[in-house]
Amino acid sequence: MAMDPGEIERLIKEGIPDAVVRIEDLRGDGDHYAAHVESPAFQGRSRVQQHQMVYQALRGRMGEQLHALALRTTVPVSP
Repeated sequence: MAMDPGEIERLIKEGIPDAVVRIEDLRGDGDHYAAHVESPAFQGRSRVQQHQMVYQALRGRMGEQLHALALRTTVPVSP
């Protein structure tokens, strides 16, 4: 079952409320997405921990409704 990019964004923002999220459908099939997630909550966390936070926000949909997600996480740069 394909997953809507708006649903992916909504779930991530619910799980990481201060996140700025951009979703791209890589193949146009609703199964392969790229996500760029930027959040101050990632500060001081390893890349693995940041990705775990995003996967947790997706509430078990990875591997089920969402087949593939290329994930890029960043901490906002201070002006």
